[in-house]
Amino acid sequence: MSVIDIHRAHSLDKAHAREAAETLAKDLSRQFDVNYQWEGDLLKFKRSGVKGQLEIAESDLHIRLELGMMLRPFKSRIEQEIHSQLDQIIQA
Repeated sequence: MSVIDIHRAHSLDKAHAREAAETLAKDLSRQFDVNYQWEGDLLKFKRSGVKGQLEIAESDLHIRLELGMMLRPFKSRIEQEIHSQLDQIIQA
C-alpha cells in the first residue's frame, strides 16, 4: 500500500473550502474515475485500488489516499495533480 498524505493551509471560510474540495473531487473523479461522497466535512474517495479522504479544517485541508498495487506506479502523477488542483482552487 502506497500513501499520499498532503496538508495544505488555506484562508478560505468553510463554505469556500468545501467548494474548493468539491471542485478537486469532481476533477479527480473525471480524470481517475474516483467515486466520492461527503460525510459532514469529510469527503471520502473510493475506487478499485484507491481509497482516501479529504478533511476540511478551519485553516487546513488534509488529503490522504491509499493506493493499491496497480496504482502505485501513478503515485507521483496523482500527487502532482492534487497539488496542481489545490494551487488553482485555493488561490482562486
